[in-house]
Amino acid sequence: MKPGAQSAAANAAIEFDALADDAWLLRLGEVIDDALNARIHALAARLRAQAPAWLRDLVPAYASLAVFFDSRAIDADAVRDWLQARCAQTPEVVDPLASLEARTVEIPVAYGGEFGPDLASGAAELGLSPAALIQRHSDALYTVAMIGFAPGFPYLSGLDPELALPRLATPRTQVAAGSVAIGGAQTGIYPRPGPGGWRLLGRTPLTLFDPSRAQPSLLLPGDRVRLLAIDAAQFARLQAGA
Repeated sequence: MKPGAQSAAANAAIEFDALADDAWLLRLGEVIDDALNARIHALAARLRAQAPAWLRDLVPAYASLAVFFDSRAIDADAVRDWLQARCAQTPEVVDPLASLEARTVEIPVAYGGEFGPDLASGAAELGLSPAALIQRHSDALYTVAMIGFAPGFPYLSGLDPELALPRLATPRTQVAAGSVAIGGAQTGIYPRPGPGGWRLLGRTPLTLFDPSRAQPSLLLPGDRVRLLAIDAAQFARLQAGA
């Protein structure tokens, strides 16, 4: 999907693709667009509010929504008919910040140094001081556009377009859990150690994904996110109390 393509996609007709014997994929577009993503989340909320017993799961992405159902309880064509009726009720244009029900989650982030090895080089590429990059990156109100790549990995929309940074030419083989990064026009947080090619600005001491919790993922699609800059001492205290 291409970032930056604008509002025509937010009003596009919905395409239905058979994802599996027990799943439909509803495609609303092919671009990264805040208004389009807001429409995805509005549709997901509408379906959850009216959820019949056969609806098993809803998985929103940037421009599509996967709908999983119990194929033993209902025919796929009947599910499509039900979905098409509900889709027709969804407003074509949705204000990305209009939902009063969305949670706002604060994520503390220690920027730079051992926590964000790409902060200085990223700031230099952008023509900013590291302090200015931290300020502008943490000033934004982000939205969890989708969870993907790894369990609990939030793709955050709302990054200042002027802070976009290309991915590393050679990805790291190991990125620390909690690393906060920029990849192109997006911000994300690595929930667990592993490889990655995004530019690392900082790290949070919070655990983003824990399968032992009732709700394993700290962040959910549609959540609002504020990043709070903290220092190393605060990071250590929060990590010790986790």
